[in-house]
Amino acid sequence: GPEELALLEKLLGLPKGNKYGVQGERKVPVLQTNNGPGLTGLMTIAAHLVKRAKKDQLLGSTAEEKAVVQQWLEYRVTRVDGVSSKEDTRIILKNLNIHLEDKVYLAGNIFTLADILMYYGLHHVMVDLTVQEKEKYLNVSRWFNHIQHYPGVRQHLSNVIFIKNRLYTNAH
Repeated sequence: GPEELALLEKLLGLPKGNKYGVQGERKVPVLQTNNGPGLTGLMTIAAHLVKRAKKDQLLGSTAEEKAVVQQWLEYRVTRVDGVSSKEDTRIILKNLNIHLEDKVYLAGNIFTLADILMYYGLHHVMVDLTVQEKEKYLNVSRWFNHIQHYPGVRQHLSNVIFIKNRLYTNAH
């Protein structure tokens, strides 16, 4: 929600001072703009910030990349934010693990807003995983570790520790 948007703002190098609030019981983020109506929803506000920072490449370059980025942002909002059980979390990690098997980033070979927001959305999950779980979701762990070391992404969030030797050897 609002905390993530503040992190994103800083990562994008935008000046502070945006007013974020939340709406309704699902705590949907809202951005108050000086002129006109506020913006509602994580994806909408995040895309707006990216455009304001003139970092449109974070939304994807080709039509296909843009669609994939949108798809993962949607997944983040509909699935990850809707997690209500351990089982939900397990399914999400399993899906991501399969998707990331042959990819560096969610949208393939480019770092995008999808990676940033998925990282923020999964941070609290990854912090609680056991060593065994991290190994079970090797591709997610590799991706997460990569994103948390991406310049400017992690900020004040805790560093999630992964055991190096297993993550980078080919386990098959």
